[in-house]
Amino acid sequence: MDDRTRTVGDEALDPFFFREAKRPNEEKQAPQGPAAHTRPRRGPPLRTAVLVALAALIAFATYRFVTTERPPTGGRLRDVGAQPIGAATIALGDIKVTVGGLGAVTPLANVTVKTQINGQLIEVAFKEGQIVKKGDFLAQIDSRPYQLAESQYEGQLAHDQGLLDQALIDMTRYETLLKQNSIARQQAEDQRYLVKQTEGSVKSDQALIDGQKLNLAYARIVSPIDGRVGLRLVDAGNFVQTTDPGIAVLTQLQPISVIFIVPEDEIPAIMEQMKVGTPLEVAIYDRADVHQLAVGKVTTIDNQIDTTTGTVKIRAEFDNLDDKLFPNQFVKARLLIKLLSSVVTAPLTAIQRGVTGAYVYVIGADNTVSARNVELGPQDNGKVAVATGLAPGDRVVVDGADRLHDGSRVFVAVSDSVAAGGSGLAGPGEAERGGESGPQTKPPGAR
Repeated sequence: MDDRTRTVGDEALDPFFFREAKRPNEEKQAPQGPAAHTRPRRGPPLRTAVLVALAALIAFATYRFVTTERPPTGGRLRDVGAQPIGAATIALGDIKVTVGGLGAVTPLANVTVKTQINGQLIEVAFKEGQIVKKGDFLAQIDSRPYQLAESQYEGQLAHDQGLLDQALIDMTRYETLLKQNSIARQQAEDQRYLVKQTEGSVKSDQALIDGQKLNLAYARIVSPIDGRVGLRLVDAGNFVQTTDPGIAVLTQLQPISVIFIVPEDEIPAIMEQMKVGTPLEVAIYDRADVHQLAVGKVTTIDNQIDTTTGTVKIRAEFDNLDDKLFPNQFVKARLLIKLLSSVVTAPLTAIQRGVTGAYVYVIGADNTVSARNVELGPQDNGKVAVATGLAPGDRVVVDGADRLHDGSRVFVAVSDSVAAGGSGLAGPGEAERGGESGPQTKPPGAR
């Protein structure tokens, strides 16, 4: 049967034949002239595109139906086998009850060295940053004008002293003549008053001399404290006056203090310890609260609370032999209020939070976990005191708790010592041993 004798059904099954067979007739019946360019031409490609799109839609619907009806193979609350976790053993330990606060390093003595007399600064004997002792020579002011003034007052003193000596001799003579009734009593009394006046002049002259000696002492400037010299404020050759800002600044570094603030709610506990004479220990850390810089003792507490912040200032003193504390340095202080000894402690990483409060996952002997509520106390260095809920020897989950629920099977992938503060995973075979709590279940597919 050739192509011309095919039936209509056969043509429908062969779209390519249909297209080839119909093309001559369509070309013969197509309108001629301008109308041929205005009508859109429809061809078999449009039908083919519709069929392809329909097939793709059917395939996509089938895929969605299969994947939607497939039962889930996993989930947090489904038992998918033993979960790897990190574990730690509960034990007794010490917890430091501390209160933290921001503070600044404050020198016990901070002195601005200034001149006490006017004059030319002829010598600067210190170097910037030099460590000096009390009494060390720092600077010299021209003392010649004060030496001349001292000599002048000494001459005045000698003159007045001679007048006093003469007045004393005359007074002795007049008193003798008065006893003999050889002179009038008034003349003898006048002489006694003259002696007192001359004595006053002598004392005044001596005071002027002492004043110049003091100026000469001020001309030589020495260190009033032990400390470190800052940057020089004036150079030699300048005329300095008592109204000037100063010559240099001295700061005491050893010992040194830190003034920090604590909330007013902590005052009763702090005052209770101070009343019994217990020295309060203070640890100082850098501004990032990472590195410990020094450890010292509280010396005093301010006498009032700052009403704008609700805090009180505390001063602590430190030896600072290693010079880690620098004046005006911002630091963080941790004040030790008391020490809780031999209490049940747990790692902070083991504590979970839920609707019922704090809880932990306790590992049972059958390698399953159970959630247990706990009552927590103070925290210290990655540990927390547990008042109720745990006992020494209990093993808790410290890593991987987000994948667990009551009854989940687990195996220990991190040893107790590592979970308590180490830095590596368990060695080969250690995960299968599971620590000291007996044999552990291997994960699915483990060899």
